[in-house]
Amino acid sequence: MSHAPMTQSAYRSGEADYSTFFRHLEGRIAGADIAIGNLEFPLAGKPYTGYPAFSGPLAYALYLEDIGFDVLLTANNHILDKGSEGVGKTIRELDRFKLLYTGVSASPEQDSLRNPLILRCKGARIAVLNFTYGTNSGASAAWPKVNYMRKDDIREALERCEGADLTIAFPHWGIEYAHRHSAAQEEMAKFLVDNGVDLIIGAHPHVVQDRDTLGGVHVLYSVGNAVSNQNDLPARLELGVRVRIVTSTRANAFILDVVPEYLWCTKPGMLEDSYATIPVREFLGKRDLWKQPSDYDNMVRTYETVQKKTEIYEEDHHARSHRPD
Repeated sequence: MSHAPMTQSAYRSGEADYSTFFRHLEGRIAGADIAIGNLEFPLAGKPYTGYPAFSGPLAYALYLEDIGFDVLLTANNHILDKGSEGVGKTIRELDRFKLLYTGVSASPEQDSLRNPLILRCKGARIAVLNFTYGTNSGASAAWPKVNYMRKDDIREALERCEGADLTIAFPHWGIEYAHRHSAAQEEMAKFLVDNGVDLIIGAHPHVVQDRDTLGGVHVLYSVGNAVSNQNDLPARLELGVRVRIVTSTRANAFILDVVPEYLWCTKPGMLEDSYATIPVREFLGKRDLWKQPSDYDNMVRTYETVQKKTEIYEEDHHARSHRPD
């Protein structure tokens, strides 16, 4: 997210400084063969604005690239907050700095290349799809286009995944602040699995939702916010997800395991001078590091509560797939 207080904090010295945002996760991000993040705002330029109609700084996206993010997801309900012009500028800025993304496209030709986005890594071809249930504002032109959660469109995109070893879908869906997935999410997840998707990782509800396995496919319905200015405590607890993929001679590739990790977003003056998202387990028992120790207490209490509500417990978090025959 890019709420106004986040931009103000990053620019408090006059120049953009997002360095604390993911300082405690940089090793994980840079160490991944492919790191994927959700960009839930357009890069529509100044004036920078937060909720309800976002426009975030380009410096934010460049920071994400600098720390190791390889792909940005752009199909979400806020991408049209500044209209078609804002989406167009987002695409131009991402293209100008050669940042990989999926979820929006400037033309039919670009759509065929980015929906899905095909990634090649260590011998595996991975197809990435990103689409949203809707947008808060409408488009004024057919192009640029946002990927919507329409079965016919998704089916067409999945047909272009032919030849990929694995297909991963990142839907923007669900009911905000609900810790359990909805019937509509499950129905769409089944559709995706029936049409060849190998892994589903969702977002939008701002909180962590439960997980499921459908036809052998792992479904994480919502990972929550990575970093935001939301005040509701469950909206400050989120998941990072590590997916290990193995290539073999008998099968092109398969998912070895899907490992969620709880993260906590601290606000300025709580742990760091600015926003900082941290891995919860590494900070358990370190209350003395907090500038505001009450926030440590909030983290522990929320961590325990959300695990019970979602039934995603870190002590038994390894979800393994069977090796293909």
